[in-house]
Amino acid sequence: QVPLVESGGGSVQAGGSLRLTCEDSGFIDTDWYMGWFRQAPGKEREGVAAINSDGSTIYADSVQGRFIISKDNPKNTLYLQMNDLNPEDTAMYHCAADPKYRYSDTWMFLRWMGSARYRGQGTQVTVSS
Repeated sequence: QVPLVESGGGSVQAGGSLRLTCEDSGFIDTDWYMGWFRQAPGKEREGVAAINSDGSTIYADSVQGRFIISKDNPKNTLYLQMNDLNPEDTAMYHCAADPKYRYSDTWMFLRWMGSARYRGQGTQVTVSS
């Protein structure tokens, strides 16, 4: 059983919005970080948003004020609301999850979630100008 499954990607014009969804199979424990990272061709992985088990959130500077990460615990679902998209947001978006004890803080998880123990296959987001 695939632990994390993303959906919601697509093609939009600049200025548009998308909401990504990541469903987990219920294996995420209470003391885990979850987040979203992206990777575009020829570019390094970039953590864009992370959420702590207490509900606090952090964002990369590149998406601050435009993206919102949230989690519906009863539904075992993670979301990424992306607004005011621009062509630089074009990438494959993945969700990730890891136990908190592996990181010193949420910022460390944001930086390193591309190597998290649990990562989904990704959903493509393409933004045209």
